[in-house]
Amino acid sequence: MSISILKEGVTAPPIAAQDQDGKAVSLEEYRGRKVVLYFYPKDDTPGCTKEACAFRDNFPNFNKLGVDILGVSVDNETKHKKFAEKFTLPFRLVADPDKHIVEAYGVWGQKKFMGREYMGTSRVTYLINEQGVIEKVWPKVNPVGHAEELLDYLQQKTS
Repeated sequence: MSISILKEGVTAPPIAAQDQDGKAVSLEEYRGRKVVLYFYPKDDTPGCTKEACAFRDNFPNFNKLGVDILGVSVDNETKHKKFAEKFTLPFRLVADPDKHIVEAYGVWGQKKFMGREYMGTSRVTYLINEQGVIEKVWPKVNPVGHAEELLDYLQQKTS
């Protein structure tokens, strides 16, 4: 199965899952606010940690712009909780061990690393607008500088 990410302008698929604290998460609860929905491969790995910590460090700037952040991986709630606590992440991590969300957003598929092929989550970010529509897609994210790239985009949209 190849990766087939969603396009800008389509309604974001619904989310019904749990966060790192076992609380229900849905996109509907964020209606009226922009949401950065970022997908990452695995908790507490070098690239994913860099990306999460950059979102953490820039969290106040996203808040000032009225933007919420949700991180999604196929890790379970327990792994998410350890990751969030270890790095003091102030945003919600959505657990998707059944792969419903990653499949709905088209980020689950064949990957290759050091000549080995496997199924996994691609690093993709969606910006969902206040009406629940995908406003912008970053299909190939570099974890270093990505949070700042998003902030630049958001600040240009509001100025």
